Amino acid sequence: MKKAILFISVVLIGLGCTKLDEDLYDKIPGDLYPENENQIANLSVDAYAKLKPLVDDEGWWFLAQEVSSDEFCGPTRDADWFDGGKWVNIHKHEWSNDDEGVNRMWDRFWQGITTCNQILDMLRVLPESDEINAKMDEVEVMRSFYYYLLLDNYGDAPYLTSAANAPEQPYKIRREDIFDSLVATVESALPSLKKINNKYLATRYMGFSLLAKLYLNAGVYKGEIQWAKAGQYCDSILEGPYNLENNVLAPFLTNNENSSEIIFSIPYDENNFQGFRLHMRTLHYQHNLKYDMPVGPWNGLCVVPTFFDTYEDNDLRREGYHIFGMQYDSKGNEIIDGETGQPLNIDPHLPALMMTAATHTPEQIRTTGARVGKYEIKMGAKENLSNDFPLFRLTDIYLMKAEVELRLNGNGDEWINPIRQRAGVSEWTGASLDDLLAERGRELYCEGHRRQDLIRFGKFTDAWWEKTVTGDPSVSTFPIPKWATEANPNLLLDPQ
Repeated sequence: MKKAILFISVVLIGLGCTKLDEDLYDKIPGDLYPENENQIANLSVDAYAKLKPLVDDEGWWFLAQEVSSDEFCGPTRDADWFDGGKWVNIHKHEWSNDDEGVNRMWDRFWQGITTCNQILDMLRVLPESDEINAKMDEVEVMRSFYYYLLLDNYGDAPYLTSAANAPEQPYKIRREDIFDSLVATVESALPSLKKINNKYLATRYMGFSLLAKLYLNAGVYKGEIQWAKAGQYCDSILEGPYNLENNVLAPFLTNNENSSEIIFSIPYDENNFQGFRLHMRTLHYQHNLKYDMPVGPWNGLCVVPTFFDTYEDNDLRREGYHIFGMQYDSKGNEIIDGETGQPLNIDPHLPALMMTAATHTPEQIRTTGARVGKYEIKMGAKENLSNDFPLFRLTDIYLMKAEVELRLNGNGDEWINPIRQRAGVSEWTGASLDDLLAERGRELYCEGHRRQDLIRFGKFTDAWWEKTVTGDPSVSTFPIPKWATEANPNLLLDPQ
């Protein structure tokens, strides 16, 4: 076991923004809890536990950011992977207010927000102390992180700072007002956040990263450009205890908890903190033979072929981030596809988003599309991976700093070139914003950034492989789910 995850029992009544009918303080009576500093520290654990569903289909955040972009897709492989059209819908930007991803993201973001507010309600009734105040600041930053995801994906929404005092049917407020509240909250909390390198806590560096992201996207969220502020917070991180790894794959190894690049991450564990099953979604059915897996993968998600072609042949990330070509089992023998009877040779160029037996060969249906190899799949991998999933990473900060410099009519080469040099490709002189966007895609592939990047660069509604120009520009946010508006009609009203 790589890490131990401790949970505090907190009851969520229903889904989304709700009141607490009762407070449970684990096994300690409420009027006595917490009794010591360790118990104070443990009060925030459940705020972090709500990160767990974000990467898989239980929470859909990662899937929505990637499959709605130009770099990743979920092709229909004859009878497999149509799933009611949810993968095609999100790729083509044809989702509704009742699609699975739209439903689950909203619910999981609100579970994170509500849990943080419940913890804060508990802390507010305790005798004031420096430790309690610092813990409140930490939890408020975690709540701000969940609100950042909500703001980014849904726009206008209710803004609640207490669970106990939350209205039964809250109204939305404007996206720009949420932005202002988040910035004020995180900036106010910074002095009390620990200035340490801990990838599992809302540290000061995590706060810097969150603020850098908010300010970088301020033009989208608020209609007000804030490049210089974004750059200032990038600088604060760059002065911290982080360094680029020498190996492009080091931040994604199974044992990546000590990576010098990761600032804040989700601590997945195959047994004790499950929820990272990307390998199951992307690997071919017979890839269990390559990795001696005790379970069979599902042969689905893969790279968009036009995006794959943006990697130069000698780019170490091309082969490091993808699985393609002839495939061999753990003993070096060719893997034979179970249906075609032919050696498994994965063609990275997926021919179509929708493939049926009437339109494509069995080889095309089963064995095309480069699969994701970015996150190490260890020998004997189970259904869940133990790799930490990076939410904030140093190379992202480098590229954000480069973007700020370019937006302010400067030069971003010094921040882009160390990343390109590590990838084994030539350095640039006078990189443009379009160059930078392309490099962000290649470096940050399958880390959950692409949708946001395309929106910020004004490219999200463009045509790309198997997607026409998006007719409705409002797709830059997802609709509030039908089930949520039926439960609370106030969510259909204009922001109050």
